[in-house]
Amino acid sequence: MRRRILISTLLTVALTALFLGGPLALATWQLVEDFTRAELTQRLEQVTETVEEYGTGQQSQRLVEAAIPPNSRLVVVPPDSAPIVYGVDRVDDPVTESLPFGPGGIMELSQPTSVMRSQQTQVVAVVVLLVGFSVTVGTGVAVYTARRLSDPLRDLAARAARLGAGDFRRSPARYDIAELDRVSEVLDSSATALSQLLHRERSLVGDVSHQLRSRITALQLRLDELACHPDPDARREANAALEQTERLTAVLDDLLESARAARAVGAEPVDLAEAVADAEREWRGPLTAAGRSLKVRVPEGLLARVTAARLREAIGVLVDNALQHGDGPVTISARTGENALLVEVSDTGPGVPEDLVPHVFDRGISAQSSTGLGLALARTLVEADGGRLELSRARPPVFRLYLPAARTDDVAAAAPVPDRTGPR
Repeated sequence: MRRRILISTLLTVALTALFLGGPLALATWQLVEDFTRAELTQRLEQVTETVEEYGTGQQSQRLVEAAIPPNSRLVVVPPDSAPIVYGVDRVDDPVTESLPFGPGGIMELSQPTSVMRSQQTQVVAVVVLLVGFSVTVGTGVAVYTARRLSDPLRDLAARAARLGAGDFRRSPARYDIAELDRVSEVLDSSATALSQLLHRERSLVGDVSHQLRSRITALQLRLDELACHPDPDARREANAALEQTERLTAVLDDLLESARAARAVGAEPVDLAEAVADAEREWRGPLTAAGRSLKVRVPEGLLARVTAARLREAIGVLVDNALQHGDGPVTISARTGENALLVEVSDTGPGVPEDLVPHVFDRGISAQSSTGLGLALARTLVEADGGRLELSRARPPVFRLYLPAARTDDVAAAAPVPDRTGPR
């Protein structure tokens, strides 16, 4: 888009310079010639007055020679005598103006054309410089306008892509352009609404599954008692009902697994070292500016089955939380755990107050004046890929992400296919 804006603006500037600069140069060229001829005519009028007043004597000759331009030639043709020549004897390629005087007399003043051409060239050069300056200024304005429009649009497109990937963080960026600021505000509102909707959906699914499992478990216990009844018909019906409850439990597990798979549809094998390296590049600068350091301890070869954008944003939320509320160096580490990969973000600050530990991931809960959305968002992002986020230690704080490890078939599918088209 920047290129299109730049090209269209530059084309407009070029056409303006062409259609205004060309005629302006021609007009100034002709204007210099008109001024030159007008000056010659004015000098002839002065000479005429001198000749009419003093005649053609010695005193008149000095006044006339002083009135004509250098390297010029004046011919006075009286009506009843021979022509009188003043100035140089010959003018090559002259510009000539004539003026009648007295009864039948005439005067002709000739000046070299090179003098006029020099002035015309100078004036046209000034016009060209002005046009060039205008084009330069127009180019600068075009570049500035293209950058001012294209950069915010690219930023908004990236934010929309992150929103689609599950990143619901609000962005404080505004662009001093009313329309683009409005789009940014709408994206922030949509991010908040989607985050709340996803949180309510996940809470509802969790509550429903918990209630159903509790009721099914109670039902199974009652049916187990009936399965021990002395009546064979009762035992048979109880066993049949137990089979149905086991099938119902399997169906419930399948539905929950399908819901988790649908949420993590974009999950793929992600190298934790690369994901943490992206977060390191993003946050090392702000931490350094705050006089703090960032330590990374992530071994190579740890592959998690997650969505890269969600993981990166979740780690970013935790590092930002350590920057805003913690102290000392921030450490990001990763290791292999039981049935999961563990990523820990810690610092050496005072940690989470005791009364906030049970509610640290609740929306709107914050130890300071922040919005209280960051940790809730981070947990939502991690849970969307089938993982979980916990406060492993309150003081000094350690936040731990449990991420699903990449499956063998995922790694095999992501491996490059060997080239078998070589020479045999």
